[in-house]
Amino acid sequence: MSREDMTPAELLTELKETMQDYVIFPSEEAAIAATLWTAATYGQQAWQHAPRLVITGPTKRCGKSRLMDVIYEATHRPLITVNSTVAAVFRSIGDDPPTLLVDEADTIFGSAKVAENNEELRGLLNAGHQRNRPTLRVVGVGTEQSVKEFPTFCMAGIAGIGDMPDTIMDRAVIIQMRRRAPHEHVRPFRTRRDAPRLQILGLQLSNWLRELTDELCTIEAEMPLEDRAADTWEPLIIVADLAGDVWPKLAREAALKLIGERDESDGSGSQESRILTDCRKVFRALGWPAEMTTEDLLTALNNDKEAPWAEYGTNGLTARRLGIMLEKYGVRSANIRPADGPQRKGFLRLKFEDPWSRYCPPEKPEPVPRTDPSQPSQPSLPWSARDGSETWDGSTRPTETTRTSLTSMNDVGTLGTAPDEEPAWEAS
Repeated sequence: MSREDMTPAELLTELKETMQDYVIFPSEEAAIAATLWTAATYGQQAWQHAPRLVITGPTKRCGKSRLMDVIYEATHRPLITVNSTVAAVFRSIGDDPPTLLVDEADTIFGSAKVAENNEELRGLLNAGHQRNRPTLRVVGVGTEQSVKEFPTFCMAGIAGIGDMPDTIMDRAVIIQMRRRAPHEHVRPFRTRRDAPRLQILGLQLSNWLRELTDELCTIEAEMPLEDRAADTWEPLIIVADLAGDVWPKLAREAALKLIGERDESDGSGSQESRILTDCRKVFRALGWPAEMTTEDLLTALNNDKEAPWAEYGTNGLTARRLGIMLEKYGVRSANIRPADGPQRKGFLRLKFEDPWSRYCPPEKPEPVPRTDPSQPSQPSLPWSARDGSETWDGSTRPTETTRTSLTSMNDVGTLGTAPDEEPAWEAS
């Protein structure tokens, strides 16, 4: 069968396998995401959101630039930039937006000082994720100056070492590349020899999707995600649904896995929001106390060797810095009176519960340990849940005294003893 006779599903499969000839992806789901994102660039006229494709790696030689080279040849009107001015970039975006590709992005956003000098570019990439977010500039000379709108909406691929700014990562399909292992082999990519193969696939994608712009505008895909993640993945899911066959299932599985990997790798997002997740971890480790002194909370946070808090200044995270980070989520310190000492500053667990539910990823249930492998495991229930009463969280002391054991005849006494007198009843 010639390429001209391929169905949309076969076309996507051919594109994925062609990419995998030149790139070692970290997973099959990553290859699926890159394929769908590349195809979705041909539907930009229809999308409400233009997802970013962030290609990261922990170090050099992880295949980031190679993947960018491959994507460049297959996308719609690729516009690649390494060191362009912001003015040049937004003047390149028009009614038929290109696919903006930014390589070596770590040189733009790698350090706080460098990133500060590139705030305009970050703002452009953020604004361009959603339609109808133009940038305004004064054009003209002297008295002939006027304000002009420049569109920012376009799909963008960004490659670099390490993470990009949080606001970009939150709008992106993220592929975390890794260095090729000794047993993994790919074909070397040569532009003059290999680019036509990808360009032909791109032309077929254009012939398929560009004719469906009006239809694409009306489709509302059934999304496995919510909020901004759903906005970002919607164009990819729509393309998969149109292709049919196995692609709708593959797309949704890829979305769930890659979003899950992102949540696991960065906690709940930036360090500003990670503080909530780590505070929850401290409360859980200490048995969910109703309150905790600021000193105890800081000690636990700074002693966590896998957390960044010990590196906040000479002595780690301070009470003032902790208060500033938590205040934006509505969590403020208060005067508490611990059972073992005088009144001190601390935090109530109740104040954390709402932001924990809103900003932290769901907790994974911990497996119940089995003491005897030969016996089936039983669910672990709080003591009060066994009789249907409210669950005790450990924050208060039960007021009722323990009841004396009853006999087999329901009289007070030691379990198993008999009452002094025989009961006044006869068996029928």
